[in-house]
Amino acid sequence: MAKGLYGFLQQLWKKPETVPDYKQKLMLWRKQAAIVRVEKPTRLDKARRLGYKAKRGFVVVRVRVKRGGHKRPRPRKGRKVKNLTINKNLKMNYRWIAEQRAARAYRNLEVLNSYWVGKDGQYYYYEVILVDPNMPEIKADKDISWIINNRGRAFRGLTSAARKARGLRVGKRASKVRPSLRAKGNRGK
Repeated sequence: MAKGLYGFLQQLWKKPETVPDYKQKLMLWRKQAAIVRVEKPTRLDKARRLGYKAKRGFVVVRVRVKRGGHKRPRPRKGRKVKNLTINKNLKMNYRWIAEQRAARAYRNLEVLNSYWVGKDGQYYYYEVILVDPNMPEIKADKDISWIINNRGRAFRGLTSAARKARGLRVGKRASKVRPSLRAKGNRGK
């Protein structure tokens, strides 16, 4: 059994339906905008494990991503047969999509990490931890100052969710075995 407040929160979130007011939160989140800045993390234990600190320069944003397949409208006019497909297989996971949307909404901030906070019949909800690399508190903090020289992490596939989708989690010292984002005719993900 895990000890302390963070251990209790970790046990609680293993079964989200046991979290107090979880259903009410989901109903409220569905009515809100797709990207909402939140005052403090919903899952404090998870946020702290992923690098969040309650200090200036750290921002938490909740992102709503639509669930289901990635069906596109069928092209009306001439295309190659292979481009007429309407059910395309998206190789990005929903968490990576959420991180990219948060990064686009907050251009001056950098994505540190993200975590799942809920799902209903229509949407997935993720909270994305963003860092302001221009803040003096961030520049002075030795734990997080590395992010100053790592701009555009979410778009370059360098976050944890992106590395998982790219297949870089499996195996030791095998990061260059799989194709890069620019491999296969520069099609990427």
